[in-house]
Amino acid sequence: MGRSGRVNRATYPFAVPKFTTVAKRLVLGRPFRSDRLSHTLLPKRIALPVFASDPMSSVAYAPEEILLMLSIAGASAYVFSPWIGLVVALVMVAVVASYRQNVRAYTSGGGDYEVATVNHGPRWGLMVGSALLVDYVLTVAVSIASAAANIGSAIPFVATHKVEFAVAAIVLLTAMNLRGVRESGTTFAIPSYAFVLGILAMIVWGAFRVFVLDESVRAESADLVLQEEGDHLVGFGLVFLVLRAFSSGSAALTGVEAIANGVPAFRKPKGRNAATTLLMMGTLAITMFLGLLFLAGATGAVLAEHPETQLVNAPEGYEQKTLVAQLANAVFADFDPAIWWVIFFTGLVLVLAANTAFNGFPVLGSILAQDRYLPRQLHTRGDRLAFSNGILFLAGFAIVLVVVFEAEVTKLIQLYIVGVFVSFVLSQSGMIRHWNRLLRTETDPEARRRMRRSQAINSFGLFMTASVLVIVLATKFLAGAWISIVAMAAIYWLMRAIRRHYDRVGEELRAEDRRPAVLPSRNHAVVLVSTLHKPTLRALAYAKATRPDVLEAVTVNVDDADTRRLVDEWDKHDFRIPLKVIESPYREITKPVLDYVKRVRGDNPRDVVTVFIPEYVVGRWWEQLLHNQSALRLKGRLLFQPGVMVTSVPWQLESSKLRSRRSTLERPAAGDVRRGLYGAQRITEPREPRGSRADAGAPARGEPRERETRS
Repeated sequence: MGRSGRVNRATYPFAVPKFTTVAKRLVLGRPFRSDRLSHTLLPKRIALPVFASDPMSSVAYAPEEILLMLSIAGASAYVFSPWIGLVVALVMVAVVASYRQNVRAYTSGGGDYEVATVNHGPRWGLMVGSALLVDYVLTVAVSIASAAANIGSAIPFVATHKVEFAVAAIVLLTAMNLRGVRESGTTFAIPSYAFVLGILAMIVWGAFRVFVLDESVRAESADLVLQEEGDHLVGFGLVFLVLRAFSSGSAALTGVEAIANGVPAFRKPKGRNAATTLLMMGTLAITMFLGLLFLAGATGAVLAEHPETQLVNAPEGYEQKTLVAQLANAVFADFDPAIWWVIFFTGLVLVLAANTAFNGFPVLGSILAQDRYLPRQLHTRGDRLAFSNGILFLAGFAIVLVVVFEAEVTKLIQLYIVGVFVSFVLSQSGMIRHWNRLLRTETDPEARRRMRRSQAINSFGLFMTASVLVIVLATKFLAGAWISIVAMAAIYWLMRAIRRHYDRVGEELRAEDRRPAVLPSRNHAVVLVSTLHKPTLRALAYAKATRPDVLEAVTVNVDDADTRRLVDEWDKHDFRIPLKVIESPYREITKPVLDYVKRVRGDNPRDVVTVFIPEYVVGRWWEQLLHNQSALRLKGRLLFQPGVMVTSVPWQLESSKLRSRRSTLERPAAGDVRRGLYGAQRITEPREPRGSRADAGAPARGEPRERETRS
């Protein structure tokens, strides 16, 4: 090392003991270096199945949900299904066109959350964030439950074990996504395109048989008589029923927002590629959605919400198949391979459709964590450069939902849609404000015309999505939508509480005087530094007090921007303690520090290396979950190294001081036991220990002035 204050860099290879990581490597594969992040970006052909599989695959259950709702009024109500489908398609056109403006204007990956935060304020942005988090969890639950129903139409074992199948599918998806976005996208591309091919082929062949060959294409349920439940064909009852069917069919729009949140995963130019992917997704989804509704009417398919009571002439033991399974059997009546193709890839792509949420939820969670609304662990990338903690959180919540609601689509669909349409409405209104702000300063006529056109598109999108949101709330609130609203409110409150905690901690740790105390050095010490705050300054002061022969500060480079900021701040304040930066290409902290300490011990085997670790102490158990435990892991590894001393330099936060005061009791005075006063747990203020001011930088009495550190 050169003169004190100079910043040096050293690179140490990453190696983890094989016996502790073999299982992890089998599941995830080898870790990626941070500089390989650009290699994980997606081309459009891979981004389409990764981010658009949910809206494309929702056509497998959205038409079915329309027919199930209308079945309450009997088969005669099916006449409204084409018109409902056309309105849903119109809303999808509006949403896709609007989001093409969003992804071009906001490419950072914040999506609706960023749009609402920038244009409406942090609270509205937080409302969007909570709505999208709920919607992503429901996307996984609904897609997996629908997959279980479709596969169960062909495999009875799955139909009788839907919950077990759903849990296993979520676990499998979690493992695949933990391996990284690019790798999981390549895996999902083939079944997604096979599903699109199967559905489009079924629609084209069915239309050819009906219109060209003039054949009678009949579904297996076409001759069943559907008994209506109550009087739903007159007055308000009919209107309410049609609106409820429309709100259920609007599930076809879910997942569109995932592309806006996933813009950073696209190759450059990110905004244009995301907009093109949105256009391809919208075209395919609308075509398949309307085509399936057409085939349902042409084949006379009958679906009952309660088949055991509504189907009058159903044969004994009749099991109602899904709409896609019935249409495949009718269209490809004499060609079993095509039937199995459609059913198999429909079920498979519904499982993979949950991948849209597995890519959107972790990215949104990372952005919210970066803004200090969620635990910081959600902002950390794993070994494969995926947001592993967010993926695990999503999987856990989705498993709880499919178990509680028994993997039933009809039960889960009532909770669905509310969150996504809340985000739609706030996003479109935010984009209108965005264009208004730009128009105030723009003078170029051509640019102003483009902005006015984009504003008109977003205004139309706002009108359509707001109308759907009102209908959804009116028709589904008592049916289960209130659960989603309560969940959104709870998450909103929780994120506000987390932000208040982080703000309080940041204020507490902010150092007024960033220059460390001047103390002499008479021993060798390594002080670990991540940020210049009060715990770091106390650790530096305490390390000086031990008077090492060599004193140096060490930081591990896991984020280039943060490291450069620390180095600049270190040089700016002219510390006389050298700062060494250890490169960590795999974002690991413990191993690079361990390797560096071993190297120091190897060069000077008779020396004792003392590692000072600054850390702050919290008093509540839930606060432990909100802070990184890297210091604990590092201490556990360093304690086993011979000739290495580990010193924790704690900084007690206010919550820990309050806990300490509550646990400090007075001794009983004479006669207290007899009078029954002892045991009342009277709290006393703990004394300040002697010399406690030394840690704030005040030199001890008779202390020699600081001398230059050697290297």
